[in-house]
Parts: sequence; structure tokens; C-alpha cells
Amino acid sequence: MPDSSTPPRSRLRRFARFAIDVSVSLLLIEGAARLVLSSDALFKRIASPYDEPSWRLDWLRRHRGDEAPYRFSFDAHHPVRGWTLAPGLRSVEVFQGKRLSSNSRGQRGKREFAAQKPVGITRIALLGDSFTFGEGVSDEETFAQQIEGLLPGVEILNLGVHGYGHDQMLLTLREAIPLYRPDVVLVGHVTDDSLRNVTTFRDFAKPRFRLWNGRLELEGTPVPTPAEVLARAPWRSRLLDLLTMARARVAWRWGDRMAEVDRLTDALLSAIFREASAAGARPAVALLPAWNELGASQVAPLPGEAFVIEVARREGVPCLRLRPLFLEGARLGAEYERVGHWGPVEHRLAAGGLADFLRREKLVP
Repeated sequence: MPDSSTPPRSRLRRFARFAIDVSVSLLLIEGAARLVLSSDALFKRIASPYDEPSWRLDWLRRHRGDEAPYRFSFDAHHPVRGWTLAPGLRSVEVFQGKRLSSNSRGQRGKREFAAQKPVGITRIALLGDSFTFGEGVSDEETFAQQIEGLLPGVEILNLGVHGYGHDQMLLTLREAIPLYRPDVVLVGHVTDDSLRNVTTFRDFAKPRFRLWNGRLELEGTPVPTPAEVLARAPWRSRLLDLLTMARARVAWRWGDRMAEVDRLTDALLSAIFREASAAGARPAVALLPAWNELGASQVAPLPGEAFVIEVARREGVPCLRLRPLFLEGARLGAEYERVGHWGPVEHRLAAGGLADFLRREKLVP
């Protein structure tokens, strides 16, 4: 029971002093957190590619004060997907001397695609991240454009965008289906795509889906503009950011985070396959080997590959694993980029493998 002998004013003063002490302590801790995160050396030690604050704080460090605060100069803000390729680019010099163009709808390459597909043409909508988009190569060197040269009567809509996860690919598909009515929807999968599904910031602010009672629910739209992200940054708690980063590390160490990634990736890939089928398109997926996967000599599927293969098998979707083809190329003397993105050699090899796959699975005439 409360001490009735203590005057109400005295109890109020004690509570006020306690509240002031707590507020001062939190302000001091917040200040310390800001000092820690403002240090380049300390930030590099504690930042991780697996949590949202690390990506957001790194973006802020690189873009504060810029007139056009985007990941790349060719990016444009998108209110639903977060970012996309800017439309109407013409032979912009990028990637150390490579050339980048985009059509009026922000798709890689100069070619425009009519809403009404030409008679006798098989239209393929290609979803993916930077490897599909072609970061590191010119327009004509992307495997998307090379496939067209290998398969007469086929047109490829390269809808890949750097940094995309399966969540943004699903949203891209929902925009593209009513516009273009593709015959085939091909997902270019890179293992890192799955990790992007559980964050709200990557190359820029992005939406994400959550699973509620087995249903995908979209959160975070409309996505804030770069200017809005910068304006809100001073008012965000850096202490909360540090706690979130620490909690993410614990979750990854104990496997909880990876289980969430798997559940969400399964649901998103399944949604892509099913929504493509419902719209009259045939879905397919290609596993694109990247980075350390190119150095793995193991011929059998790696864990990340096996996961997607099982989802595709369950959904009855054709699946191509390109890594065996790359391993054979390495045996014959090919050298691959294992730090950055694919170069012309890898894109040319992928184009041949994908063209054969599309013919073999009778996805094209």
C-alpha cells in the first residue's frame, strides 16, 4: 500500500526527480550511441549486411549533402518498389566505361515494348536483381539482350533492378502483367535476394511483406523519398538503431532470422509463380551463381540452391541451375569475377545456358 504519511507534493517531487534522472540518463546514452555510430572505424566494426539500420546509416553517411541522394546516378525513386531505373537514359557512361540506356518505362535498353504483343512473338518478362539488370556491363552485353539474339521470335523485357529482393520482384510483376501480358515470367535468382526480403532499407528505403496467418501483407508504402529519409534522420534514435543491430546479430546466430528469411522467401517465390500462372504466363526460375558460389567445386546443389529447387519442384515450375555450366567453363579455362558483378564472359555463358533451358522446357517455340 502507498505510504499515506508521505505528503502528495513530496511524492510528486520524487517522481519528477526520478523522471528527470531517467531522461538525462537516456539522453547521455543516446549521445554515446551517436558518437559510436558517427565514427568510421567503429561503424565498420559493428555494421552488418543483415540488418536494416546498417544499410540505412551507411546510405546516410554516403549521401548527406548530395543534391541527388540515390545509390547510383541512374536511380529514380518509386513510391511502391522503393527505387527503379530512371526512364529515358541514353548511353550514359557507367561501370568504368560501360554504357547504360533505358526506355520510357525505366527498363534496361533503348527498346520500347508495345502493350499489344506482335503476332508470332513470345514475350518473356525477366525479373531479378543487379545480375539480371546487368550491373558492370553495357546494354548489349547483358544476358537478357543476348538471349534475344539466340532465340528468333522472342522478346525479353529486362525488369531487373539492382538490389532487389523477391518482394520488389513480386511488385514489379504486378505492374508488368497488365501492361505487357508476357507469355513467360523468368526469375533470375541470386542467393542474396532472399536476405533482402526481411529489411525495409537496402540500397534505399523499400517496402517489405510480412506473413500474417499464412498471407502476405505489404508494409511500408508509399516508400519515403530520399529527401524525406534525410529529413527524418536527425530525429531517429541511434540507441534504438544499436539495439536493433545487436538483436539482429543474436537472431542470426541462433537461426531465428534465417528461419524467417526462408518462410518469407518461400511465400514470395510461390506468389510470383502463382500470379504469373493466373495471368496466363508460364513461370520459371534460373539460379544465377555469384561470388563465392563461383569458387565452390561442389557439383551438387548448395544449400541456397537446394531451397529454391524444392520450392520450384513443389510449385511445378521449371528450374535451371547455371552453376554446373559455370563449373564446366572453369574446367576449360574460363575465369570469373568472384568479388563484384558478372562481366561479359559470365553474361555470355548465362545467355547460352538460358536459351537452351527455354527451348528444352518448351517455354519458347
